Amino acid sequence: MRNSIKVERAILSLTQDDLAKKIGVSRQTINSIEANRYVPSTVLSLRLSEVFGKPVNDFFKLTEED
Repeated sequence: MRNSIKVERAILSLTQDDLAKKIGVSRQTINSIEANRYVPSTVLSLRLSEVFGKPVNDFFKLTEED
């Protein structure tokens, strides 16, 4: 899976720490998601959706390997 969390975060002028606080996780969690080292839960994905004002599949995409 690939994601555009970093881009979406930049559009809103949010730091990793800002985004982490908005959705109730650590900055390290945001960093791991952006680096594709961690796949967030459905609940966390929906929280990101609320912050970005977009459907989850706008910023998470399946790859052929998935």
